[in-house]
Amino acid sequence: MSIVAAVVVVVFGLALITFAGVAFAKPARAERFLMAFASSARTHYVEQVCRLLIGAALVVLSSSMWQPKVFWFFGWAIIVSSAALICVPWQWHDRLGERVLPIVVRHLRLYAVGAFAFGALLLYGFFAGGGPA
Repeated sequence: MSIVAAVVVVVFGLALITFAGVAFAKPARAERFLMAFASSARTHYVEQVCRLLIGAALVVLSSSMWQPKVFWFFGWAIIVSSAALICVPWQWHDRLGERVLPIVVRHLRLYAVGAFAFGALLLYGFFAGGGPA
């Protein structure tokens, strides 16, 4: 279980860093990627399942990571927010995205810096903690 959680956390960290690179190199592509979220019931539920997987991986792996309480908290925050989004109609999530995404797109580089920082923090937390126990 720890190996699967480790793979999920490392892949997610690398994906965030890759997104940041794309946002700087090809902002239109990053914008299209973001605009696809919650655009249909299918994308909404796929997003939530991925988030649940990432959150669960963080919770499982947190005890072997640098600053375990921080990563445990992040994992549970992702799980709880994903569970809440699963319980609401996907159209509500889509409407929220319609309001929030223009702000994110307008400040895409700042958002990308945050994604890069979180991805780097995940990777640091994993490798500084020594990996799975």
